[in-house]
Amino acid sequence: MQTTKKRTLRRPLHSTVGKQAPRSSGDGVRFIGLGGLEEIGRNMSVFEYKNEILLIDMGLQFPEENTPGIDYIIPNVESLLPKRHNIKGIIITHGHYDHIGGIPHLLDKLGASIPIYATDLTREIIKRRQEDYSHAAKPIIHSIKDGQSMQISEHIKVHFYEIEHTIPDSIGLVIETPVGNFAYCTDLKIDFDAKGNPKDLGSFEKMKKHGIHTLFLDSTSAWKQGKSLSEEIVQKNIEDILAKAKGRIIVGMFASLLTRAGEIVKIAEKLDKKVILSGFSLKTNFQIAQNLGYIKVKKGTIVPVEEIRKYKDDKVLILSTGAQGEPRASMMKIANGENRYVSVKKGDTIIFSSSIIPGNEMAIQTLKDNLTRQGAKVIQTQDIDVHSGGHGPAEDLKLMIKTVQPKFFLPIHGMYYMRSANCENAQEMGVPEKNCILVDNGQIVDLLPDKVIATDMMVPANYVMVDGLGVGDVEEVVLRDRQALSSEGMIVVISTLDRRTGRFLKNPDIISRGFINLKMNKEFVEDIRKRIKVIVNRIPRAQSIEPDYLKALIRDQLGSFLYSKTKRRPMVLPVVIEV
Repeated sequence: MQTTKKRTLRRPLHSTVGKQAPRSSGDGVRFIGLGGLEEIGRNMSVFEYKNEILLIDMGLQFPEENTPGIDYIIPNVESLLPKRHNIKGIIITHGHYDHIGGIPHLLDKLGASIPIYATDLTREIIKRRQEDYSHAAKPIIHSIKDGQSMQISEHIKVHFYEIEHTIPDSIGLVIETPVGNFAYCTDLKIDFDAKGNPKDLGSFEKMKKHGIHTLFLDSTSAWKQGKSLSEEIVQKNIEDILAKAKGRIIVGMFASLLTRAGEIVKIAEKLDKKVILSGFSLKTNFQIAQNLGYIKVKKGTIVPVEEIRKYKDDKVLILSTGAQGEPRASMMKIANGENRYVSVKKGDTIIFSSSIIPGNEMAIQTLKDNLTRQGAKVIQTQDIDVHSGGHGPAEDLKLMIKTVQPKFFLPIHGMYYMRSANCENAQEMGVPEKNCILVDNGQIVDLLPDKVIATDMMVPANYVMVDGLGVGDVEEVVLRDRQALSSEGMIVVISTLDRRTGRFLKNPDIISRGFINLKMNKEFVEDIRKRIKVIVNRIPRAQSIEPDYLKALIRDQLGSFLYSKTKRRPMVLPVVIEV
Protein backbone atom coordinates (compact mmCIF):
# COMPACT_ATOMS: atom_id res chain seq x y z
CA MET A 1 0.00 0.00 0.00
CA GLN A 2 1.09 3.55 -0.51
CA THR A 3 2.53 5.65 2.27
CA THR A 4 -0.78 7.29 3.09
CA LYS A 5 -1.73 4.06 4.82
CA LYS A 6 0.32 2.06 7.29
CA ARG A 7 0.97 -1.52 6.32
CA THR A 8 0.69 -4.38 8.71
CA LEU A 9 3.04 -6.65 6.80
CA ARG A 10 6.23 -5.96 4.87
CA ARG A 11 5.83 -5.94 1.12
CA PRO A 12 7.26 -9.20 -0.28
CA LEU A 13 10.66 -8.94 -1.92
CA HIS A 14 9.45 -9.65 -5.46
CA SER A 15 6.75 -7.37 -6.73
CA THR A 16 4.74 -6.97 -9.90
CA VAL A 17 3.43 -3.57 -8.85
CA GLY A 18 3.05 -1.39 -11.94
CA LYS A 19 2.93 -4.47 -14.16
CA GLN A 20 0.30 -6.90 -15.29
CA ALA A 21 -0.08 -9.82 -12.88
CA PRO A 22 1.52 -13.01 -14.18
CA ARG A 23 -0.98 -15.34 -15.74
CA SER A 24 -2.11 -18.29 -13.66
CA SER A 25 0.07 -21.35 -14.25
CA GLY A 26 -2.93 -23.49 -15.19
CA ASP A 27 -2.29 -25.96 -12.37
CA GLY A 28 -4.11 -23.86 -9.79
CA VAL A 29 -6.58 -21.10 -9.14
CA ARG A 30 -5.12 -17.68 -8.45
CA PHE A 31 -6.66 -15.48 -5.73
CA ILE A 32 -5.95 -11.77 -5.28
CA GLY A 33 -7.66 -9.41 -2.86
CA LEU A 34 -7.80 -5.91 -4.34
CA GLY A 35 -9.39 -4.54 -1.17
CA GLY A 36 -10.86 -5.63 2.14
CA LEU A 37 -7.76 -7.39 3.47
CA GLU A 38 -6.27 -4.44 5.34
CA GLU A 39 -9.30 -2.29 6.06
CA ILE A 40 -13.05 -2.35 6.56
CA GLY A 41 -14.46 -1.65 3.12
CA ARG A 42 -13.27 -1.48 -0.49
CA ASN A 43 -14.06 -5.17 -0.84
CA MET A 44 -13.06 -6.81 -4.11
CA SER A 45 -11.62 -10.24 -4.81
CA VAL A 46 -10.25 -11.89 -7.94
CA PHE A 47 -10.35 -15.61 -8.76
CA GLU A 48 -8.51 -16.68 -11.91
CA TYR A 49 -8.25 -20.09 -13.56
CA LYS A 50 -6.36 -20.26 -16.87
CA ASN A 51 -7.95 -17.52 -19.00
CA GLU A 52 -11.13 -17.23 -16.91
CA ILE A 53 -11.54 -14.51 -14.25
CA LEU A 54 -14.32 -14.18 -11.69
CA LEU A 55 -14.66 -11.00 -9.62
CA ILE A 56 -16.48 -10.85 -6.30
CA ASP A 57 -17.79 -7.48 -5.05
CA MET A 58 -16.68 -4.00 -6.08
CA GLY A 59 -16.99 -1.83 -3.00
CA LEU A 60 -15.90 1.51 -1.62
CA GLN A 61 -14.14 2.51 1.57
CA PHE A 62 -15.08 5.64 3.46
CA PRO A 63 -12.30 8.22 3.96
CA GLU A 64 -9.87 8.05 6.85
CA GLU A 65 -8.28 10.76 8.98
CA ASN A 66 -5.27 10.80 6.65
CA THR A 67 -7.39 11.28 3.51
CA PRO A 68 -8.93 14.74 4.14
CA GLY A 69 -11.41 15.99 1.57
CA ILE A 70 -11.77 12.59 -0.12
CA ASP A 71 -15.30 11.35 -0.78
CA TYR A 72 -14.35 7.69 -0.71
CA ILE A 73 -11.77 5.14 -1.87
CA ILE A 74 -12.24 2.38 -4.46
CA PRO A 75 -10.17 -0.65 -5.53
CA ASN A 76 -7.26 -0.38 -7.95
CA VAL A 77 -8.05 -2.49 -11.04
CA GLU A 78 -4.86 -1.66 -12.97
CA SER A 79 -3.70 -5.28 -13.00
CA LEU A 80 -7.00 -6.40 -14.57
CA LEU A 81 -7.06 -3.96 -17.48
CA PRO A 82 -4.68 -5.87 -19.84
CA LYS A 83 -6.80 -9.02 -19.48
CA ARG A 84 -10.27 -7.56 -18.90
CA HIS A 85 -11.52 -9.62 -21.86
CA ASN A 86 -11.01 -12.67 -19.60
CA ILE A 87 -13.45 -11.44 -16.94
CA LYS A 88 -16.45 -13.77 -17.16
CA GLY A 89 -18.60 -12.29 -14.41
CA ILE A 90 -18.93 -10.15 -11.29
CA ILE A 91 -20.79 -11.53 -8.28
CA ILE A 92 -22.10 -9.08 -5.68
CA THR A 93 -22.71 -10.68 -2.29
CA HIS A 94 -25.12 -8.04 -0.90
CA GLY A 95 -26.27 -4.44 -1.21
CA HIS A 96 -24.01 -2.56 1.23
CA TYR A 97 -21.88 0.21 -0.27
CA ASP A 98 -18.61 -1.37 0.84
CA HIS A 99 -19.50 -4.13 -1.64
CA ILE A 100 -21.26 -2.23 -4.45
CA GLY A 101 -19.97 1.35 -4.19
CA GLY A 102 -17.17 1.04 -6.76
CA ILE A 103 -19.39 -0.20 -9.60
CA PRO A 104 -20.22 3.22 -11.14
CA HIS A 105 -16.52 4.09 -11.33
CA LEU A 106 -14.97 0.75 -12.33
CA LEU A 107 -17.44 -1.04 -14.59
CA ASP A 108 -16.69 1.21 -17.59
CA LYS A 109 -12.96 0.53 -17.21
CA LEU A 110 -13.36 -3.23 -17.05
CA GLY A 111 -16.16 -3.54 -19.61
CA ALA A 112 -19.81 -2.57 -19.41
CA SER A 113 -20.83 -5.87 -21.01
CA ILE A 114 -19.45 -7.99 -18.15
CA PRO A 115 -22.44 -9.74 -16.55
CA ILE A 116 -23.15 -8.96 -12.90
CA TYR A 117 -24.86 -11.57 -10.73
CA ALA A 118 -26.86 -10.38 -7.70
CA THR A 119 -29.98 -11.19 -5.72
CA ASP A 120 -33.12 -9.14 -6.38
CA LEU A 121 -32.70 -6.59 -3.58
CA THR A 122 -29.00 -6.10 -4.32
CA ARG A 123 -29.80 -5.70 -8.03
CA GLU A 124 -32.34 -2.94 -7.37
CA ILE A 125 -30.01 -1.07 -4.99
CA ILE A 126 -27.23 -1.20 -7.61
CA LYS A 127 -29.58 0.09 -10.31
CA ARG A 128 -30.82 2.90 -8.06
CA ARG A 129 -27.28 4.00 -7.19
CA GLN A 130 -26.30 3.89 -10.85
CA GLU A 131 -28.96 6.52 -11.58
CA ASP A 132 -26.84 9.03 -9.62
CA TYR A 133 -24.08 8.65 -12.23
CA SER A 134 -25.63 9.70 -15.52
CA HIS A 135 -22.50 9.00 -17.57
CA ALA A 136 -21.77 5.58 -16.04
CA ALA A 137 -22.40 2.38 -17.93
CA LYS A 138 -25.73 0.67 -17.49
CA PRO A 139 -24.91 -2.64 -15.81
CA ILE A 140 -26.20 -5.97 -17.10
CA ILE A 141 -27.45 -7.70 -13.94
CA HIS A 142 -28.65 -11.28 -13.76
CA SER A 143 -30.80 -12.29 -10.79
CA ILE A 144 -29.67 -15.15 -8.57
CA LYS A 145 -31.42 -16.91 -5.72
CA ASP A 146 -30.66 -19.05 -2.70
CA GLY A 147 -29.87 -22.63 -3.74
CA GLN A 148 -29.26 -21.71 -7.37
CA SER A 149 -26.16 -22.73 -9.35
CA MET A 150 -24.69 -20.80 -12.26
CA GLN A 151 -22.09 -21.84 -14.84
CA ILE A 152 -20.06 -18.63 -15.04
CA SER A 153 -17.52 -19.90 -17.57
CA GLU A 154 -16.18 -23.16 -18.98
CA HIS A 155 -14.37 -24.18 -15.79
CA ILE A 156 -16.04 -22.04 -13.09
CA LYS A 157 -19.43 -22.83 -11.61
CA VAL A 158 -20.87 -21.00 -8.61
CA HIS A 159 -23.45 -22.18 -6.07
CA PHE A 160 -25.34 -19.50 -4.11
CA TYR A 161 -26.49 -19.86 -0.50
CA GLU A 162 -28.40 -17.34 1.60
CA ILE A 163 -26.58 -16.18 4.74
CA GLU A 164 -27.67 -14.00 7.64
CA HIS A 165 -26.68 -10.32 7.72
CA THR A 166 -28.37 -6.99 8.46
CA ILE A 167 -29.72 -6.63 4.92
CA PRO A 168 -31.93 -9.22 3.19
CA ASP A 169 -30.72 -11.19 0.19
CA SER A 170 -27.13 -11.62 1.40
CA ILE A 171 -25.39 -14.63 -0.11
CA GLY A 172 -22.37 -16.84 0.42
CA LEU A 173 -20.76 -18.73 -2.45
CA VAL A 174 -19.19 -22.03 -3.31
CA ILE A 175 -16.91 -21.59 -6.32
CA GLU A 176 -16.52 -24.92 -8.10
CA THR A 177 -13.33 -25.34 -10.17
CA PRO A 178 -11.21 -28.24 -11.48
CA VAL A 179 -8.71 -27.49 -8.68
CA GLY A 180 -11.21 -27.62 -5.83
CA ASN A 181 -14.28 -25.99 -4.34
CA PHE A 182 -13.88 -22.70 -2.48
CA ALA A 183 -16.40 -21.23 -0.04
CA TYR A 184 -16.55 -17.43 0.05
CA CYS A 185 -18.56 -15.87 2.88
CA THR A 186 -18.27 -12.21 3.71
CA ASP A 187 -20.47 -10.16 6.06
CA LEU A 188 -22.29 -12.81 8.00
CA LYS A 189 -23.63 -13.65 11.41
CA ILE A 190 -25.57 -16.58 12.83
CA ASP A 191 -29.12 -15.92 13.98
CA PHE A 192 -29.68 -17.37 17.44
CA ASP A 193 -32.95 -17.70 19.29
CA ALA A 194 -33.53 -16.11 22.71
CA LYS A 195 -32.07 -19.23 24.38
CA GLY A 196 -28.84 -19.00 22.39
CA ASN A 197 -29.51 -21.85 19.97
CA PRO A 198 -28.69 -21.36 16.26
CA LYS A 199 -31.84 -21.12 14.19
CA ASP A 200 -30.53 -22.34 10.85
CA LEU A 201 -27.16 -23.72 9.72
CA GLY A 202 -28.60 -25.20 6.54
CA SER A 203 -26.57 -23.09 4.12
CA PHE A 204 -23.31 -24.02 5.81
CA GLU A 205 -24.24 -27.70 5.87
CA LYS A 206 -24.89 -27.53 2.12
CA MET A 207 -21.50 -25.89 1.60
CA LYS A 208 -19.84 -28.73 3.48
CA LYS A 209 -21.29 -31.26 1.03
CA HIS A 210 -19.18 -29.70 -1.74
CA GLY A 211 -15.98 -30.68 0.08
CA ILE A 212 -14.45 -27.27 0.72
CA HIS A 213 -10.82 -26.79 -0.26
CA THR A 214 -10.43 -23.24 1.16
CA LEU A 215 -12.83 -21.12 3.17
CA PHE A 216 -12.67 -17.34 2.71
CA LEU A 217 -14.44 -15.87 5.75
CA ASP A 218 -15.48 -12.49 7.17
CA SER A 219 -13.18 -11.35 10.00
CA THR A 220 -14.65 -8.00 11.10
CA SER A 221 -15.68 -9.20 14.56
CA ALA A 222 -13.47 -12.30 14.76
CA TRP A 223 -11.56 -10.81 17.71
CA LYS A 224 -14.72 -10.36 19.81
CA GLN A 225 -15.60 -13.15 22.21
CA GLY A 226 -19.07 -14.64 22.45
CA LYS A 227 -21.88 -15.00 19.92
CA SER A 228 -24.27 -12.66 18.13
CA LEU A 229 -27.04 -11.20 20.21
CA SER A 230 -30.36 -12.74 19.26
CA GLU A 231 -32.57 -10.49 17.13
CA GLU A 232 -35.47 -11.87 19.18
CA ILE A 233 -34.00 -10.16 22.26
CA VAL A 234 -33.38 -6.92 20.34
CA GLN A 235 -36.95 -6.88 19.04
CA LYS A 236 -38.41 -7.62 22.48
CA ASN A 237 -36.40 -4.81 24.08
CA ILE A 238 -37.44 -2.34 21.38
CA GLU A 239 -41.07 -3.41 21.77
CA ASP A 240 -40.90 -2.88 25.54
CA ILE A 241 -39.47 0.62 25.05
CA LEU A 242 -42.11 1.51 22.46
CA ALA A 243 -44.95 0.20 24.65
CA LYS A 244 -43.85 2.18 27.73
CA ALA A 245 -42.91 5.44 26.01
CA LYS A 246 -45.24 8.38 26.76
CA GLY A 247 -44.06 10.54 23.85
CA ARG A 248 -42.67 10.14 20.37
CA ILE A 249 -40.09 7.50 19.50
CA ILE A 250 -37.20 8.23 17.12
CA VAL A 251 -35.06 5.23 16.12
CA GLY A 252 -31.67 6.09 14.62
CA MET A 253 -30.29 3.39 12.35
CA PHE A 254 -28.33 2.64 9.18
CA ALA A 255 -30.31 3.11 5.96
CA SER A 256 -29.32 -0.43 4.95
CA LEU A 257 -30.50 -2.08 8.20
CA LEU A 258 -33.63 -3.22 6.40
CA THR A 259 -34.24 -6.46 8.29
CA ARG A 260 -34.58 -4.58 11.57
CA ALA A 261 -36.52 -1.76 9.98
CA GLY A 262 -39.11 -4.28 8.83
CA GLU A 263 -39.37 -5.82 12.30
CA ILE A 264 -39.77 -2.41 13.95
CA VAL A 265 -42.62 -1.59 11.58
CA LYS A 266 -44.34 -4.84 12.65
CA ILE A 267 -43.96 -3.79 16.29
CA ALA A 268 -45.39 -0.35 15.48
CA GLU A 269 -48.42 -1.95 13.84
CA LYS A 270 -48.93 -4.17 16.87
CA LEU A 271 -48.89 -1.09 19.13
CA ASP A 272 -51.08 0.97 16.76
CA LYS A 273 -48.38 3.54 15.97
CA LYS A 274 -47.81 5.46 12.75
CA VAL A 275 -44.36 5.20 11.15
CA ILE A 276 -42.51 8.07 9.50
CA LEU A 277 -39.38 7.42 7.42
CA SER A 278 -36.83 10.23 7.66
CA GLY A 279 -33.77 10.23 5.41
CA PHE A 280 -33.63 9.91 1.62
CA SER A 281 -31.51 6.74 1.55
CA LEU A 282 -33.72 5.02 4.11
CA LYS A 283 -36.87 5.88 2.17
CA THR A 284 -35.31 4.62 -1.06
CA ASN A 285 -34.07 1.32 0.38
CA PHE A 286 -37.29 0.73 2.30
CA GLN A 287 -39.37 1.28 -0.84
CA ILE A 288 -37.20 -1.14 -2.83
CA ALA A 289 -37.52 -3.81 -0.12
CA GLN A 290 -41.26 -3.21 0.10
CA ASN A 291 -41.74 -3.47 -3.68
CA LEU A 292 -39.89 -6.81 -3.67
CA GLY A 293 -41.94 -8.13 -0.76
CA TYR A 294 -39.12 -8.32 1.78
CA ILE A 295 -40.97 -5.84 4.00
CA LYS A 296 -44.74 -6.09 4.31
CA VAL A 297 -46.61 -3.06 5.64
CA LYS A 298 -50.30 -2.62 6.34
CA LYS A 299 -52.04 0.19 4.50
CA GLY A 300 -51.89 3.43 6.47
CA THR A 301 -48.94 2.44 8.70
CA ILE A 302 -46.39 4.57 6.86
CA VAL A 303 -47.37 8.25 6.81
CA PRO A 304 -45.56 11.25 5.32
CA VAL A 305 -43.65 13.50 7.71
CA GLU A 306 -45.84 16.44 6.64
CA GLU A 307 -48.76 14.79 8.52
CA ILE A 308 -46.93 14.30 11.82
CA ARG A 309 -49.06 16.88 13.65
CA LYS A 310 -52.23 14.91 12.90
CA TYR A 311 -51.25 12.26 15.45
CA LYS A 312 -50.69 12.24 19.18
CA ASP A 313 -47.05 12.00 20.24
CA ASP A 314 -47.45 8.51 21.71
CA LYS A 315 -48.72 7.27 18.34
CA VAL A 316 -45.69 8.42 16.37
CA LEU A 317 -42.58 6.37 15.54
CA ILE A 318 -39.85 7.91 13.37
CA LEU A 319 -37.19 5.78 11.68
CA SER A 320 -34.25 8.03 10.92
CA THR A 321 -30.80 7.83 9.37
CA GLY A 322 -27.85 9.57 11.02
CA ALA A 323 -27.12 7.48 14.11
CA GLN A 324 -23.39 7.94 13.37
CA GLY A 325 -23.61 11.70 13.87
CA GLU A 326 -23.23 12.51 10.17
CA PRO A 327 -23.55 16.29 9.80
CA ARG A 328 -26.14 16.29 6.98
CA ALA A 329 -28.09 13.18 7.93
CA SER A 330 -31.69 13.25 9.14
CA MET A 331 -30.99 12.75 12.86
CA MET A 332 -28.56 15.67 12.99
CA LYS A 333 -31.04 17.93 11.18
CA ILE A 334 -33.71 17.00 13.72
CA ALA A 335 -31.33 17.67 16.61
CA ASN A 336 -30.24 21.03 15.15
CA GLY A 337 -33.78 22.20 14.38
CA GLU A 338 -33.15 22.09 10.62
CA ASN A 339 -35.98 19.67 9.86
CA ARG A 340 -39.12 21.62 8.90
CA TYR A 341 -41.51 19.13 10.47
CA VAL A 342 -39.66 17.40 13.32
CA SER A 343 -37.80 19.03 16.20
CA VAL A 344 -36.79 17.51 19.50
CA LYS A 345 -39.14 18.09 22.42
CA LYS A 346 -39.19 17.02 26.04
CA GLY A 347 -40.59 13.51 26.37
CA ASP A 348 -39.12 12.17 23.13
CA THR A 349 -37.30 8.83 23.33
CA ILE A 350 -34.34 8.43 20.99
CA ILE A 351 -33.10 4.88 20.36
CA PHE A 352 -29.67 4.38 18.74
CA SER A 353 -30.17 0.97 17.11
CA SER A 354 -26.74 0.72 15.51
CA SER A 355 -23.13 0.00 16.36
CA ILE A 356 -20.52 2.76 16.52
CA ILE A 357 -18.23 2.90 13.51
CA PRO A 358 -14.66 3.56 14.72
CA GLY A 359 -13.83 7.23 14.29
CA ASN A 360 -17.41 8.41 14.84
CA GLU A 361 -17.33 8.29 18.65
CA MET A 362 -17.05 12.05 19.20
CA ALA A 363 -19.69 12.93 16.60
CA ILE A 364 -22.14 10.47 18.16
CA GLN A 365 -21.41 11.75 21.66
CA THR A 366 -22.02 15.34 20.55
CA LEU A 367 -25.30 14.29 18.94
CA LYS A 368 -26.44 12.49 22.10
CA ASP A 369 -25.54 15.49 24.25
CA ASN A 370 -27.51 17.79 21.95
CA LEU A 371 -30.57 15.55 22.06
CA THR A 372 -30.41 15.17 25.84
CA ARG A 373 -30.08 18.95 26.40
CA GLN A 374 -33.37 19.38 24.57
CA GLY A 375 -35.18 17.03 26.94
CA ALA A 376 -35.05 13.75 25.01
CA LYS A 377 -34.29 10.41 26.64
CA VAL A 378 -31.47 8.68 24.77
CA ILE A 379 -31.19 4.88 24.78
CA GLN A 380 -28.19 3.10 23.28
CA THR A 381 -27.12 -0.51 23.09
CA GLN A 382 -24.73 -0.01 26.03
CA ASP A 383 -27.84 0.62 28.18
CA ILE A 384 -30.23 -1.97 26.77
CA ASP A 385 -29.71 -4.51 23.99
CA VAL A 386 -31.27 -2.59 21.08
CA HIS A 387 -28.79 -3.59 18.39
CA SER A 388 -27.18 -6.76 17.12
CA GLY A 389 -24.33 -6.31 14.65
CA GLY A 390 -24.15 -7.88 11.22
CA HIS A 391 -20.68 -9.41 11.63
CA GLY A 392 -20.57 -12.49 13.78
CA PRO A 393 -18.09 -12.63 16.68
CA ALA A 394 -15.79 -15.53 17.44
CA GLU A 395 -18.37 -18.16 18.44
CA ASP A 396 -20.46 -17.52 15.31
CA LEU A 397 -17.41 -17.95 13.12
CA LYS A 398 -16.18 -21.04 14.95
CA LEU A 399 -19.57 -22.68 14.51
CA MET A 400 -19.54 -21.82 10.82
CA ILE A 401 -15.99 -23.18 10.35
CA LYS A 402 -16.86 -26.33 12.30
CA THR A 403 -19.91 -26.90 10.09
CA VAL A 404 -18.16 -26.28 6.75
CA GLN A 405 -14.93 -28.14 7.68
CA PRO A 406 -12.53 -26.58 5.16
CA LYS A 407 -9.07 -27.96 4.51
CA PHE A 408 -7.51 -24.50 4.20
CA PHE A 409 -8.57 -21.17 5.68
CA LEU A 410 -8.00 -17.63 4.35
CA PRO A 411 -9.63 -14.84 6.40
CA ILE A 412 -10.96 -11.79 4.53
CA HIS A 413 -12.82 -8.55 5.29
CA GLY A 414 -10.83 -7.00 8.09
CA MET A 415 -7.62 -5.49 9.31
CA TYR A 416 -4.65 -7.70 10.04
CA TYR A 417 -5.32 -8.25 13.74
CA MET A 418 -8.94 -9.17 12.95
CA ARG A 419 -7.88 -11.70 10.34
CA SER A 420 -5.18 -13.04 12.62
CA ALA A 421 -7.80 -13.61 15.32
CA ASN A 422 -9.91 -15.45 12.77
CA CYS A 423 -7.00 -17.78 12.02
CA GLU A 424 -6.95 -18.62 15.72
CA ASN A 425 -10.68 -19.38 15.52
CA ALA A 426 -10.05 -21.74 12.61
CA GLN A 427 -7.22 -23.49 14.44
CA GLU A 428 -9.48 -24.05 17.45
CA MET A 429 -11.89 -25.76 15.05
CA GLY A 430 -9.22 -28.14 13.78
CA VAL A 431 -7.67 -26.34 10.79
CA PRO A 432 -3.88 -26.84 11.06
CA GLU A 433 -1.88 -23.66 11.61
CA LYS A 434 0.10 -24.29 8.41
CA ASN A 435 -3.19 -24.31 6.49
CA CYS A 436 -4.23 -20.83 7.70
CA ILE A 437 -3.06 -18.12 5.31
CA LEU A 438 -2.74 -14.41 6.06
CA VAL A 439 -2.08 -12.16 3.06
CA ASP A 440 -2.18 -8.48 2.13
CA ASN A 441 -4.15 -6.61 -0.48
CA GLY A 442 -2.54 -7.23 -3.85
CA GLN A 443 -0.65 -10.33 -2.79
CA ILE A 444 -0.97 -13.24 -5.23
CA VAL A 445 -2.12 -16.55 -3.73
CA ASP A 446 -1.95 -19.80 -5.67
CA LEU A 447 -4.62 -22.33 -4.72
CA LEU A 448 -3.34 -25.78 -5.76
CA PRO A 449 -5.09 -29.15 -5.31
CA ASP A 450 -3.10 -30.10 -2.23
CA LYS A 451 -1.71 -26.79 -0.95
CA VAL A 452 -2.11 -23.01 -0.83
CA ILE A 453 0.90 -20.80 -1.58
CA ALA A 454 1.03 -17.15 -0.56
CA THR A 455 3.55 -16.02 -3.17
CA ASP A 456 5.95 -13.08 -2.88
CA MET A 457 4.38 -11.40 -5.93
CA MET A 458 2.14 -8.33 -5.72
CA VAL A 459 -0.19 -6.41 -8.01
CA PRO A 460 -1.16 -2.75 -7.49
CA ALA A 461 -3.67 -2.41 -4.66
CA ASN A 462 -2.99 1.14 -3.51
CA TYR A 463 -5.80 3.62 -2.90
CA VAL A 464 -7.75 5.06 -5.82
CA MET A 465 -9.48 8.12 -4.39
CA VAL A 466 -12.74 9.67 -5.54
CA ASP A 467 -12.87 13.41 -4.91
CA GLY A 468 -15.90 15.12 -6.41
CA LEU A 469 -15.91 14.32 -10.12
CA GLY A 470 -12.29 13.18 -10.08
CA VAL A 471 -11.38 9.51 -9.83
CA GLY A 472 -7.76 8.64 -9.13
CA ASP A 473 -6.48 12.17 -9.76
CA VAL A 474 -5.74 12.94 -6.09
CA GLU A 475 -2.16 11.83 -5.69
CA GLU A 476 -0.05 11.33 -2.58
CA VAL A 477 1.45 14.82 -2.82
CA VAL A 478 -2.04 16.36 -2.77
CA LEU A 479 -2.95 14.37 0.32
CA ARG A 480 0.26 15.45 2.03
CA ASP A 481 -0.63 19.08 1.34
CA ARG A 482 -4.12 18.57 2.75
CA GLN A 483 -2.72 16.88 5.83
CA ALA A 484 -0.24 19.72 6.36
CA LEU A 485 -2.99 22.31 6.00
CA SER A 486 -5.24 20.49 8.48
CA SER A 487 -2.51 20.04 11.10
CA GLU A 488 -0.16 23.02 10.68
CA GLY A 489 -2.10 25.63 8.70
CA MET A 490 -0.72 27.90 6.00
CA ILE A 491 0.88 31.30 5.56
CA VAL A 492 0.78 33.31 2.33
CA VAL A 493 3.58 35.82 1.67
CA ILE A 494 2.97 38.44 -1.03
CA SER A 495 6.07 40.31 -2.19
CA THR A 496 5.57 43.25 -4.59
CA LEU A 497 8.91 44.16 -6.24
CA ASP A 498 10.20 46.67 -8.76
CA ARG A 499 10.96 44.70 -11.90
CA ARG A 500 14.09 46.82 -12.70
CA THR A 501 15.67 47.21 -9.27
CA GLY A 502 14.35 44.19 -7.40
CA ARG A 503 13.45 46.44 -4.43
CA PHE A 504 10.23 46.21 -2.45
CA LEU A 505 7.57 48.68 -3.52
CA LYS A 506 5.60 48.03 -0.32
CA ASN A 507 5.88 45.99 2.84
CA PRO A 508 5.31 42.25 2.26
CA ASP A 509 1.67 41.26 2.88
CA ILE A 510 1.11 38.31 5.22
CA ILE A 511 -2.01 36.11 5.24
CA SER A 512 -2.38 33.31 7.81
CA ARG A 513 -4.96 30.53 7.92
CA GLY A 514 -4.81 27.98 10.71
CA PHE A 515 -1.29 29.05 11.78
CA ILE A 516 -1.33 32.26 13.87
CA ASN A 517 -3.73 35.08 14.62
CA LEU A 518 -2.13 38.09 12.91
CA LYS A 519 -3.75 40.67 15.17
CA MET A 520 -2.54 38.96 18.35
CA ASN A 521 1.00 38.36 17.04
CA LYS A 522 1.93 41.73 15.51
CA GLU A 523 5.54 41.58 16.69
CA PHE A 524 6.03 38.11 15.22
CA VAL A 525 4.45 39.24 11.95
CA GLU A 526 6.95 42.09 11.73
CA ASP A 527 9.77 39.59 12.30
CA ILE A 528 8.41 37.57 9.36
CA ARG A 529 8.38 40.67 7.16
CA LYS A 530 11.98 41.49 8.13
CA ARG A 531 13.04 37.92 7.35
CA ILE A 532 11.45 38.13 3.90
CA LYS A 533 13.23 41.42 3.19
CA VAL A 534 16.54 39.88 4.24
CA ILE A 535 15.99 36.93 1.90
CA VAL A 536 15.17 39.20 -1.07
CA ASN A 537 17.85 41.81 -0.39
CA ARG A 538 20.58 39.15 -0.41
CA ILE A 539 20.05 38.72 -4.14
CA PRO A 540 22.67 40.82 -5.97
CA ARG A 541 21.16 43.90 -7.60
CA ALA A 542 22.96 43.17 -10.85
CA GLN A 543 21.15 39.83 -11.04
CA SER A 544 17.65 39.82 -12.51
CA ILE A 545 14.99 38.26 -10.32
CA GLU A 546 13.82 34.81 -11.34
CA PRO A 547 10.36 34.52 -9.67
CA ASP A 548 10.36 30.71 -9.34
CA TYR A 549 13.83 30.74 -7.76
CA LEU A 550 12.81 33.53 -5.37
CA LYS A 551 9.62 31.71 -4.35
CA ALA A 552 11.59 28.53 -3.62
CA LEU A 553 14.08 30.57 -1.59
CA ILE A 554 11.34 32.21 0.48
CA ARG A 555 9.53 28.91 0.96
CA ASP A 556 12.62 27.08 2.25
CA GLN A 557 14.23 29.82 4.36
CA LEU A 558 11.04 31.24 5.80
CA GLY A 559 9.86 27.70 6.58
CA SER A 560 13.04 27.09 8.59
CA PHE A 561 12.62 30.43 10.37
CA LEU A 562 9.01 29.69 11.34
CA TYR A 563 9.94 26.25 12.65
CA SER A 564 12.77 27.70 14.76
CA LYS A 565 10.29 30.12 16.35
CA THR A 566 7.18 27.95 16.70
CA LYS A 567 8.26 24.29 16.22
CA ARG A 568 5.49 24.09 13.60
CA ARG A 569 5.72 23.69 9.84
CA PRO A 570 2.89 25.58 8.16
CA MET A 571 2.57 25.42 4.41
CA VAL A 572 4.38 28.51 3.04
CA LEU A 573 2.89 29.90 -0.18
CA PRO A 574 5.06 32.71 -1.61
CA VAL A 575 3.55 35.08 -4.19
CA VAL A 576 5.95 37.33 -6.15
CA ILE A 577 4.48 40.29 -8.04
CA GLU A 578 6.78 42.26 -10.34
CA VAL A 579 5.68 45.78 -11.29
